[in-house]
Parts: sequence; C-alpha cells; structure tokens
Amino acid sequence: MSFPELYARTARFTLGRPRSFAVAPDGSRITFLRSPSGVSRETSLWVYDVEARAEMVIAGPPRLLFDSEDIPDAERARRERAREHAGGIVSYATDAAFTRACFAVGGRLAHALLTAGGAQAMAARSPVFDPRFDPTGRRVAYACDGTLRVTDLEDNDRELVAEDGVSWGVAEFVAAEEMNRQRGFWWAPDGESLLVCRVDESKVQRWHIGDPAHPERTPSVVAYPAAGTANADVTLWLVTLDGTRRQVDVDWNEFPYLANVRWRPRHRPLLQIVSRDQHTIRVVEVDVETGATTLLREDTDPHWLELISGVPDRVPDGRLVYTADLDDTRRLLIGEEPVTPVGLQVRAIASVTDGGDVLFLASSEPTEQQVWAVFAPDYSECVPLTTSSGVHSGVGASDILVVTSASLEHDGLETVVSKNGEQIGVIESLAEPAPFAPNVSISRQGDRQLRAALVMPQDHVPGSARLPVLMDPYGGPHAQRVLASRGAYLPSQWLADQGFAVVVVDGRGTPGRGAAWERAIAGDLATPVLDDQVEALQALADTNRDLDLTRVAIRGWSFGGYLAALAVLRRPDVFHAAVAGAPVTDWRLYDTYYTERYLGVDASAPAYDASSLIDDAPSLTRPLLIVHGLADDNVVAAHTLRLSTALLAAGRPHSVLPLSGVTHMTTQETVAANLLSLEVAFLRRSLGIG
Repeated sequence: MSFPELYARTARFTLGRPRSFAVAPDGSRITFLRSPSGVSRETSLWVYDVEARAEMVIAGPPRLLFDSEDIPDAERARRERAREHAGGIVSYATDAAFTRACFAVGGRLAHALLTAGGAQAMAARSPVFDPRFDPTGRRVAYACDGTLRVTDLEDNDRELVAEDGVSWGVAEFVAAEEMNRQRGFWWAPDGESLLVCRVDESKVQRWHIGDPAHPERTPSVVAYPAAGTANADVTLWLVTLDGTRRQVDVDWNEFPYLANVRWRPRHRPLLQIVSRDQHTIRVVEVDVETGATTLLREDTDPHWLELISGVPDRVPDGRLVYTADLDDTRRLLIGEEPVTPVGLQVRAIASVTDGGDVLFLASSEPTEQQVWAVFAPDYSECVPLTTSSGVHSGVGASDILVVTSASLEHDGLETVVSKNGEQIGVIESLAEPAPFAPNVSISRQGDRQLRAALVMPQDHVPGSARLPVLMDPYGGPHAQRVLASRGAYLPSQWLADQGFAVVVVDGRGTPGRGAAWERAIAGDLATPVLDDQVEALQALADTNRDLDLTRVAIRGWSFGGYLAALAVLRRPDVFHAAVAGAPVTDWRLYDTYYTERYLGVDASAPAYDASSLIDDAPSLTRPLLIVHGLADDNVVAAHTLRLSTALLAAGRPHSVLPLSGVTHMTTQETVAANLLSLEVAFLRRSLGIG
C-alpha cells in the first residue's frame, strides 16, 4: 500500500488511538474511546480500571447493539464541525459518579454500566442527538428534530420542550464551527432542571448545497450566517422537568454569542457571553430562581478576545478560573490573581478537580506544549507535570493523571496513567505505525524568529543537489503546523521523498506567541501571513544552499489553500506554482464569528476587499490548481467557482478539480489517497521537474 493510500485508510494515522479521556472523580476509572485497529472506523467505549491496571471494552463494537449505523443529518453535521473521521460511538456522556455512560449510534440511544460493561438500548425517539445523563444517573436528555426530550432507565420517554420553527438543545452553526461549543443544554447538579439553548434561525440566510453529479437529489438547505449578515437568535432558558421554562436575563442583542456554560455543584451557573464585534466578553452567574444574572467579569480589547477552552470554571471556594492577556502572555487567573508567570502561554484548561487543583496546557516555546498544574488551596506554585520535548495533553481527577504525548523522537502517541506522580500504566494505542520517521529540522528564521520546519528527502545528502521547494503551510489563526511531533510531518515527508525540500512556516496570527502576535493580522488576513512565508523561505535559503528558489511551489487546504492562491497571485516573483485546496477566496462568503473577528462586522469595509482574492485574478501568471469538495458546507464551493469565473474573465489559464460528494474533511479514502498523487504530478509539471 502506498503512503497516500495508507494515510487515507488510517484517517491520517488517527484510527486506533485512544481519545476522549475522562477520569472518575475518585480516580478509580478512566473512560475513553478507541477503535479496534488502525484501519477500523468502528469506535467503542472503553474503561481503564486504575486499581487492576487493566482495560475493558464497555460498549462495542456498536454493530452488536444495533443492526446498522444510519447517521442522522444532525449527527453528520456535528461530526463535520468536530472534524470526526470515525464511526460507531464517537462521543459519550457519564453521570457524575462515573457509574453509567450514554451514547447514540445511528440515531438511537443506549447506555452502559461502567463498572460491569455491556450496553443496552433505551427508549427514545429517533434520531437521538447529543444524549447526556443527568448528574444523578437517573435520566438522559437528548435533542431530537428541534425538540428536547428526556427518558429514564424505566423507558419513560417524553418531550420536555418544543416550539414550531425553532430548535431547542442544540448549538448553532458558528458555535459548533468556531466557538468549540458542540452542545446546547446543561443539566443542573441535582438533575431536576436544565439550562437549554433556544435557537431561532429564521433570520439567517439559506444556502443550498447540491451535488451536481446527482441532479436528481434535492440540495441540502443550510442556514449559513455569512460575514455581515444575520446570525441565529440564541437565548438561554431554565427548563424544569415539568416543562416550565424561564428565560435567562441577558441582553442578547448586545451579547448575541453564548460561548460557554458551567454549572458546578453548590454554585450558581456561569455563562460566558460575547459581543458581536468580539471586543467584549462577560462572565455572568445566573440566579436559577429568577433568571437574573450578575456580572462577575468583563474583558475588552480594541481588536478581539480569544475563547480559551475550559473557561470559565470555579474552584470549590467559588473563585473564578479564567485567563487574561497580561504582559503579552495568556495567564491563568484564580479569582483576580494571575498564578502563572510571564512568558508561559496558557493554551487551555484541562480540568479542575473536586479538590480544586487546576490542570492546564501551556507553552513557553510555541512548537511544544506541556501539562502544568496549580494546587489548592493557595495556588502559589505553578508546577510542570511534563517536561520532555514534545506536545503533551492531559486530564486528571483526584490523584490520577492521564497524559498523551507526541515528540520528534518517537512514533505516534503514547498515553500514560500516573498516580501521585508515579507511572502505573499505559493505555495502548492500536494505530498503524508510520512507515518512516520524518527527516525534519525545526529552526527560527528571520527578524521575527519565525518557527519553520524543513523536511528533506530521506536519502538526501547535504550539498549533493539543489532541490525544488514546496511550501506546505496552514498559516492562519487557531492552528499550528510547526510542532515537535513526528505525526505533524508525515505527509510533508512523503512529499519531500518525491524530490522536494518541504518548508512549513507558522507566521503571525498563529497561536502560542502571545496576544500581540495573534492580533498582528487585525484588518488584514493577507499581507502579514504572506510576508512571513516569504521571509522564512528566504532566510532558510540563505543558510541552506540545497534550496532552489528558482523553483518554488506552495500547497494548502482551507486557510492554507487561501494562502497558496494568495501566494501565486501576489508574489509570483517568489512562488512559481500552487495547489489551493478548499480556499476562502471572498471573505464575505465565510461565517460571521471567524471573519468578523479579523475584518470587522461591516462586510462592505475595505478590509474585506484587501484580504480577498477575486480582484487579484488578472494578476495570475503562474500555474494554479484549485481543488474543492462540492458538498463542503463550511468553505462552500462558491469560493472556488467565483475565483475561477474571475480568472476566466481575465483570460488567465488555471485548473479546477471538483470533488463530487466531498465535504471540507475529504474523508473518502480513494479521493484522499489519489489527491496527494495528483497534486504532486501537477507541481512537477508546473515546475518542469522530470
């Protein structure tokens, strides 16, 4: 099997990895998801027994529970938003004591005992979406066709709240796609009521996503809030089990985005709400008796504020767990006090234990990530729980810590279980091993100390030949490509082995280097990111004579596809060919929350024209291949079609590869495997490589 085939078959070597870890409050059990091999997409629910130091499958394979997995549209959309490649049990929820878990398979509901194993179906109306046990383990709430329903272990299923023309208990498009909020309801700690989102999309424009290869099929209708247009109206309601509901008192016109909800035992629920321009974020607490809210914290910024995973939260004494940008460092706050030092950039809050210890992910070097902790009750010491070079993530409860690690020294991911700092076990990964170790070096380039990775062919002898260069970036906000992890460079290594020196650069706007670095792209998504690619390339070539700057190509997907097209349109003196996959070509066609953060709420502003590609079409003088999935509901195919139309109007030759039935993820194995080979063939022809 070729590398492109293996890469596609294994879903980028992710199948078979343990993931979605959660630790019981008493530290006795660890739940996780894993498929049985590196080529199986049928994920099961597992438990690791800490005392026995043994794994047990709790529910799976799912086909033994239900005959088939006919995925409902809502679940299919959720998986697209979450970039979920697998099937089977892909998400689950437990009760507070970790005795039971519930999940949906094929739109049907099941639950399992975490202490004994064995799953069984529950009475529920199909299609079941996002089922969640109440903390006491007595009931399961779930969304179904716009309604919120509740069932119990005695199979008493009923509708809790419904309303014609609106949806209850789900996340709207921008919450799921851009805010990392996949859910739309939250149980009270006593299991007697819920906070529930009411989503009214009547004002949101409708887009129609069809499949030209099947003209007999009715196009999908998507409520897509493009930049400068109406969002869904989202409000939050307190709903009791008898169906009584009371609206939470928030000025939803001033703060239309609900970013997060946290409802800890013995405390009022916390809401994180965001203004439309994202210049202001508030944390409020809710009086569940009246629906009134009290302001606990307000942050403002003249550009925008980032949402950080895991906040807001509370420690047991009620103090707020939050982050703030201070001294150009994203710092962890307990109450109003920063408890992390300047220079340590907090990436996410991993968990807050019942005892009040806070585990978080942070880095002082952006290519790496470590697991850190501050301990109750005084939070006076910030302690690294991992120290080796690499990218580490973790979660914990009681005295148990689960850490997953990747590095440049080892293949794949390793998941270690520790108790009181001592390793007691390993949760096995069943992923396929990579067929090679990347020949990669990471460096800092240019005046801005740009992190850059250079991937050379495995058999390359320095000084033996000058190689054409292939830039392989993402380059945009919220994602990094230059990481101290082998897995980050497997496709780049295969591309290098086709005869290229592959260069990966993270420029301004990428995370991990402070607020000023991230906000350097405010009002201009084009110039800074492109300038940084050029600067790093030229700086690398100054110290490595094996890079041939007379033959430079660039490829990318999504923002990377935008950057690839941008490169040949605006810097043909540097870039000689490009493959642009699913590119954003006109930012007025992209969603509100992402686009307005960088370019402003007014989509008629000059910043939109300056950052878009359509007006650059007459400038194309280099070979350009544009690839787009026609079923993409995130970066819709209209982006590619409008750029192609403008190029044709300007008489500029170019190539377009439409992918029928393919979404933004490109999960089809044959398509994903052949696409890499087709890209290489196009680039070799374009650069005149035999």
